[in-house]
Amino acid sequence: MRVLVIEDSERLRRSLRHGLEQIGWDVDAAADGNEGLAKLRAREPDAIVLDLMLPGLPGLEVLKRARSQGSEAQILILSARDRVEDRVRGLEAGADDYLVKPFSFDELCARLQALVRRPHSRIGQRIVVGPIAIDSKAKKAWMGEELLHLTPSEYAVLELLLTRRGRVISQQQILDRLYHGGSDISSNVVEVLVSTLRRKLNGSVPAGFIQTRRGHGYLVE
Repeated sequence: MRVLVIEDSERLRRSLRHGLEQIGWDVDAAADGNEGLAKLRAREPDAIVLDLMLPGLPGLEVLKRARSQGSEAQILILSARDRVEDRVRGLEAGADDYLVKPFSFDELCARLQALVRRPHSRIGQRIVVGPIAIDSKAKKAWMGEELLHLTPSEYAVLELLLTRRGRVISQQQILDRLYHGGSDISSNVVEVLVSTLRRKLNGSVPAGFIQTRRGHGYLVE
């Protein structure tokens, strides 16, 4: 499991990173909000541990921007703010859980594991990019007012590209989404899916709507 820790306390940040790596998780860390968002854009984690009182960009703003950019990571707020209003504000902004400092490391791990096991609660928002719109709860896509007739795999590729707009998505990331990490699936499957998806969008989106980055993957800007 990939975890991003965004925490300004160097001592706590190092402690969390060491502890989570000790149990076998892949951990990245950031000391402020801007660095955290940059690392989130570079590599989508499965879960984020987010402090609220960050220098530069406050934690709530990091949370809002992460969701507006389409991040589906499970986000656990870890904060010394223990008022009910703070918890409500964090959850309403898009957090999945809220843990108050001081905390038990074992409880933090248990909560993270529980979060990544459950379906994401925000799936269902309507995302619009140019003439294309998707509803990830209904698993439908439209070109203007016209419903697109996509296979489930074609829809999954389109959804991944649109929800992570502006980021290059590798063939392996697409295979992981389609086949849940199956290692015996050929990458040619992705090339075929992208080709058929482009044909179905042809004439209604600008040329190069789905861009190819040779050796890296695909991108919608």
